[in-house]
Amino acid sequence: MKTVAVFGATGSIGTSALDVIARHPDRFRVGVLSANRNVDALAELCARHDPELAIIADPSLEGALGSALKSRGLRTHAAAGEHALEQAAGGGRCDIVLASIVGAAGLRSTLAAARAGKRLLLANKEAAVMAGPLLRAALAQGGGELIPVDSEHNALFQCLPAQHLDLHGRGGVRKLWLTASGGPFRGRTRAQLEAVTPEQACAHPNWRMGRKISVDSATLMNKGLEVIEAQVLFGVEANAIEVVVHPQSMVHSLVEYVDGSFLAQLGQPDMRTAIAYALAWPERIEAGVTALDPRSLSLQFESPDVQTFRCLALAYQAMHAGGDAPAVLNAANEIAVAAFLDGHLPFLGIAQVIEAVLNELPPQSVVDIESLLARDLTARIAARRMICERKL
Repeated sequence: MKTVAVFGATGSIGTSALDVIARHPDRFRVGVLSANRNVDALAELCARHDPELAIIADPSLEGALGSALKSRGLRTHAAAGEHALEQAAGGGRCDIVLASIVGAAGLRSTLAAARAGKRLLLANKEAAVMAGPLLRAALAQGGGELIPVDSEHNALFQCLPAQHLDLHGRGGVRKLWLTASGGPFRGRTRAQLEAVTPEQACAHPNWRMGRKISVDSATLMNKGLEVIEAQVLFGVEANAIEVVVHPQSMVHSLVEYVDGSFLAQLGQPDMRTAIAYALAWPERIEAGVTALDPRSLSLQFESPDVQTFRCLALAYQAMHAGGDAPAVLNAANEIAVAAFLDGHLPFLGIAQVIEAVLNELPPQSVVDIESLLARDLTARIAARRMICERKL
């Protein structure tokens, strides 16, 4: 029996994970659940899954969470804030940590889980993007396992040789191919993107996701962040990672080998497959996902349009620049996407803000988490200023 902490339990990844866990009560139980601000939703999940601990990220809501748990007659303890997340990630209430808190907010707890030697199911790509060197060091210190939950990286994990540490040597890997759906605006020109709305950007054709990640998919920044994450997780050179647009979202990624062969992982666009694989690895368990009928497949692949969707090119630029450039990229993107969703920035302005911030803040070495978070804050302030001034 393994005990699981689900950080970001009310989001799409968290709810999918809880669905898989509930299908296997003989193997998994929920020990910790967390949410950002949605007290009622978190309390309802606690009533359903009976964890020992519930954490609300906003400290001002700890009392409200405690009252909500008590009113439901639950034994679950309430806690709040980043320190509580860190303690839970590194403490004895869980064996497995699913890190699905969106953005930089999940960084400290992710590193705490890695240092504690937990099985870390990484769905928060920002932890790898912002703090790749720190994450690798924490994993080496703790000696635990990191299994990616992002469908693309999970697919690569499944298709790579068992020994990931020397892919270009013993592994014989030539390239990693990340597939992208192309989002809701695939094939459109820049002129056609000038007036798109947040509602249009969030209407993903294949996946059900939160608003922020849906916009990232529409700009192709999500794929850019995944490129950086792939380099961190699998240790390949930047020029050994390619992106290919695959509108059907049935092939989740491919690995190209030096003998000319490709291995690909296929499945329905349902995150429960990747979550189930990560929870039970190296075994496989039922995930509640509809079987894929290969007779129904008609697969299409094409190159991404990086001139129209500039965010992907900017992510490659940050990856090649190294240091804390990926953290700056991520911070600027979070602010720009929030401004777009709030109606304060046009869709094409997202890439413009990110590029301007990268130009203003040349990369620095990643030393520790405090200096990295300070740099993250600097990039956010710069992005907000540029959005206010609109001098892009």
